[in-house]
Amino acid sequence: MGALYVEYEYWFAAFQLVMAMLGMGATLTARDFRDVVREPRPVTLGLIVQIVLVPLAAFVFLRALGVHGGVAVGIALIASIPGGTTSNIFTFFARGNSALSISITGLTTIACLVTTPLILAALISDSLPANFTMPTGQIVNEIGFTLLLPLALGMLYLYLYPRAAVGVSKWCIRASLLGIVLIVIGSISAGRLNLAAFGMNNVMLVVLFTLALTVTGWIAPRLFSLSRPDSTAIEFEVIVRNINLGVLLKASLFPASAVATGELGDAVLFTLLLYGALQLIVAPILITIYRPRAS
Repeated sequence: MGALYVEYEYWFAAFQLVMAMLGMGATLTARDFRDVVREPRPVTLGLIVQIVLVPLAAFVFLRALGVHGGVAVGIALIASIPGGTTSNIFTFFARGNSALSISITGLTTIACLVTTPLILAALISDSLPANFTMPTGQIVNEIGFTLLLPLALGMLYLYLYPRAAVGVSKWCIRASLLGIVLIVIGSISAGRLNLAAFGMNNVMLVVLFTLALTVTGWIAPRLFSLSRPDSTAIEFEVIVRNINLGVLLKASLFPASAVATGELGDAVLFTLLLYGALQLIVAPILITIYRPRAS
């Protein structure tokens, strides 16, 4: 399994992302975005928080603590990617504004076609190998073909076959989860996920960054005096990142088969997967806090 994963890492990552986006698309219609036109202020503020404040928080975190190497690249990837699809589910359970959550997820997903390369270049140019160049065109193509295109196809399927779309969405999400499991198993069997090599100091850095984004997500919407449902939606969009996309970009930028950036890529992958696990711990805690207030 280890050798197979090293050879086909990119395609494992592409598979799980395409499945996730197809699944999400099969739950969305154009009507889900009508509130953006009717009341643009919350979604505009949500976009500003995602595209400006989250990268700024990452920049301050990296510079203040002197983070470098694979952990810095991983944190930059986390900050540059849009919110994850599960943020919509968490927002629903926390009694937040689900329509706003879906709108921000969709719009930041489209915007990341431009913003992700720019944010990465701004945050980690000094953390990469001296001879490394940011493949902006490649990143744009990957976001377009493995994220936006399957999202659009999923929405088209829902429009054409609304009754079957629910089942298709569930199976696509399950296939995406299987893809993540295969990536974890493949990385472990190939010796890529090594806690001892990663180090507890780096683990604590990722934990601290998770807390930093949690605080950013809580403070930012409240500074703009948004309603509790709107604030909750934006908060989960900040905390829950599209780690699927991060894993794909890692596989593209630092493939497991590349000896020159092997250790750096391993640290990037560990950072992404660790944050992905932590965000799934933080989100349910927030849900249990918010639900009684909304009752």
